Amino acid sequence: MHCRAVKLKIKEGLAQTSNAALHQICPKRTSLPCTYDANQQQRCPLIHSMSSALIPKASLAIKLHSSCFSSAPQAFEETAQRDQHAQDTRFYWVLKSSTAIPDTVTAGIRHCLALKIGSLGHLPTSTSLLLAYSRARDFSSSLALFDEIHNRDVIIWNAMITASVENGCLSAAMNFFAEMAAEKTGFDSTTLLIVVSASSRMNHLKQGQALHGLTMRSGMLVDSILSNALTDMYAKCGDLSSSERMFAGMESRDIVSWNSMISGCLYNNFPERSSWYFREMAFSGEQADSVSLSCAISASSCLGQLIFGQAIQGWGIKLGYEYCFYISVANSLISLYSQCGDIEAAETVFRGMIHKDVVSWNTIIDGLALNGMISEAFDHLHEMHTTWSVQPDKVTVVTIIPLCAERLLLREGRSIHGFTIRRQMASDLFLENCLMDMYSKCSSLTKAELLFNTMEEKDLVSWNTMISGYSQNGHSEEAQNVFRELLRLYSKYSFSTLLAILSSCDSQESLHFGKSIHSWQLKLGFSNDIIAVNSLIHMYINCGDLKAAFALFQRNLALTDVASWNTVIAGCAQKGHFDEALDTFSLMRQEPNVSHDSVTLVNVIAACGNLELLYEGKYLHGLSLKNLMGSDTRVQNALICMYGRCGDTKSACSVFYSCSNRNLCSWNCMISAFSQNKDAKRALELFCLLEYGPNEITFVGILSACTQLGVLRHGKEIHGQALKLGFWENSFVSAALLDMYSNCGRLDIAIQVFENTKEKSVAAWNSMISAYGYHSNGSKAIETFHRMNKVGTMATKSTFISLLSACSHSGLLDEGIWHYDHMFDTYGVEPVTEHHLCMVDMLGRSGKLYEAYEFIKRMRTQPEPGVWGALLSACNYHGDLELGRRVAKLLFELDPQNVGYYISLSNMYVSVGSWKDAVELRNTIWVQRLKKPAGYSLIDIGLG
Repeated sequence: MHCRAVKLKIKEGLAQTSNAALHQICPKRTSLPCTYDANQQQRCPLIHSMSSALIPKASLAIKLHSSCFSSAPQAFEETAQRDQHAQDTRFYWVLKSSTAIPDTVTAGIRHCLALKIGSLGHLPTSTSLLLAYSRARDFSSSLALFDEIHNRDVIIWNAMITASVENGCLSAAMNFFAEMAAEKTGFDSTTLLIVVSASSRMNHLKQGQALHGLTMRSGMLVDSILSNALTDMYAKCGDLSSSERMFAGMESRDIVSWNSMISGCLYNNFPERSSWYFREMAFSGEQADSVSLSCAISASSCLGQLIFGQAIQGWGIKLGYEYCFYISVANSLISLYSQCGDIEAAETVFRGMIHKDVVSWNTIIDGLALNGMISEAFDHLHEMHTTWSVQPDKVTVVTIIPLCAERLLLREGRSIHGFTIRRQMASDLFLENCLMDMYSKCSSLTKAELLFNTMEEKDLVSWNTMISGYSQNGHSEEAQNVFRELLRLYSKYSFSTLLAILSSCDSQESLHFGKSIHSWQLKLGFSNDIIAVNSLIHMYINCGDLKAAFALFQRNLALTDVASWNTVIAGCAQKGHFDEALDTFSLMRQEPNVSHDSVTLVNVIAACGNLELLYEGKYLHGLSLKNLMGSDTRVQNALICMYGRCGDTKSACSVFYSCSNRNLCSWNCMISAFSQNKDAKRALELFCLLEYGPNEITFVGILSACTQLGVLRHGKEIHGQALKLGFWENSFVSAALLDMYSNCGRLDIAIQVFENTKEKSVAAWNSMISAYGYHSNGSKAIETFHRMNKVGTMATKSTFISLLSACSHSGLLDEGIWHYDHMFDTYGVEPVTEHHLCMVDMLGRSGKLYEAYEFIKRMRTQPEPGVWGALLSACNYHGDLELGRRVAKLLFELDPQNVGYYISLSNMYVSVGSWKDAVELRNTIWVQRLKKPAGYSLIDIGLG
């Protein structure tokens, strides 16, 4: 009998419940068991067929083993135990030893043999057959065989659940688990491991949480393998915090535990956390494997940390994980080097690989494209196509199509399209959108239109791409018709829809349609988007409605003679008269015969930045774009600084990354913007990507970021670069180094830097005084101050802030009062709010609360809330409730939104046992919806 006939007969006899396989997602699964009996072969046609004819291979097997097995068949319900007779055990081991490469025919033959000799009652034999069918991708036969087994134990249930997972029937696996629990068979850690894996693959968090609870209740959480699976499940389901808690609660961790966290953080787009766990693993003594190495390198790639990635590569080589033998490690290295701009190193890694998979090819092609090596990317694609062991997939196509669109490579794009059709990828929606965009940009609108009209399904990207394609190719009427059809079919639109249709309004005939688009744009809430406003202005100009364009932009751009106006504006801005600079610019704008230029914009934008006038700065940004000056590097640098000073780093980034000709000043402005807005991490990341050699301004900005982070390791690296490039003697760089080392706890190094600075600026002296005060060495701070005066350096307001703060922290009350009293008379420095605050803090720390209160009362100017706040903190520290109440009442009137003052008074009430007053104050906080900013800590752990 032919093998396929045997397979069919097996299904006739065993798959009586094949309908159940079709309904495996339903939890209520019905089974129709069949009792095998030698005298009733009609109930199983397979037995009848086996008695009459069997393929030669099966007959030979029966003859060879006839001495070992009994030919008397047995019913399942009579032989359900795993400790069966010797012949069943021997048959099981024969069966087990021949299942290396399962296929349906082989599994069917062995099934026939088991039926013939009556060994299916042996549960290990049945389990092995069930798994053989599963691994041969014959899930219906596995299900049919399982339904014939009545006295099931945990192992056979686990086998069935495993078969469901192996064949992608994840819902069926969960249903089997529920059925297993309902039959009270019991389960073990293996059962939970399998179903947790299924939940992870299904991305079903609630189901996974229920399994976690079941694991804890059953006391199986001590199983490290199961704990690892739960850790991985939470990460794959997007609940990284639960994954981390699971990991932290493990009593013992192995490499799988660490890998679960390293990969989980990377999976959830937290590459910095992934790197941190990798470092922690290294410190714990656990040896990395190829999985942890590849994940850590990928994290370095995401963060742009080339040096760290190379360190991981070196460590991997030391551990024996050569990239030429481990594909995943090599692929991560290719991506790392490509992202960091070292495409030559990426190519070296790629060529050194002994075996390459499709990810290897895709990564090197994407890396070449990312670094502008378009022809080399196509060469690799051709080489990949001719290498029959690995063929391009959808990711390859998605990587290469945008290159064809960008470089207008229509012939290559058509070839890629043909390839997708041959490989049956053409129906993929994302690929179709990419192809449509490519054809539109390559001016092959007919092809794009044909593709659009034949798409089985369309999303909003499809419609936007087609509208944009018509507009870009001058087919305005067609673009507007497609837009109307989109409005009829969809209720949601995107910003890209607006931009796509606005570009179609390019003539007087389109004005009415353009006005309707303007109204539609206002309705959608895009009125404040500068790109949308500029597009509308451009639309009105193209349509000939200049009045509407000028009204939208708010001002007429007809200006007069520029030379004199620039002189006045630049002079005011450079001398710090920023309001006057802006007023002059307003008058200049009123002159009909004068038009501003890039020099004008640079100065007035700088004035807006110094005054922190974000709205006016955005107006000037729009003006520069409208007058085609937005691409001027000097204007863009001024915009970056303005947005940075106004705290809008997002807009600053937008301008920075839109610069086509960035210079070193551009990078310095962006780094300074991050530093000024306490975004030190991004400043460091940007510094690592610096395309030019840094100068002293670069070092000052990045050292300020290191000071904020308090990370000594980064600061030392930057100090080393400053030494190498000869900037360490610069007074501003040395002052920044002083602040960095002092804030990082290394006063000794700060002193060395200060003493080695030949020309000490006032900033360096101030930093040194502040450093001593920060480390509670007030006497040294005073000594440094007098030394500063002896060398002829004039003290400033910042000098006395540092000095008085040092006296306060060191408890030098008399010295602090003396220097405050002689600030103006001896040193010519007028006391300001910061100096008053230092004095109140100094008196408060010394317990002289009423002296501090009288000091504030004697102030010639109205004290700022911060001065009273310092006294309130002192009252809280010393437990003076009476004075604290009086001060708090003043502060509640001066600054009612500052929750810190309420909390200080509440703490004072608690300290004296006045709980009723404390509760009332807390209720006031709740009623006014006041919130205290959350504190946080930073920790940086390196490999070495």
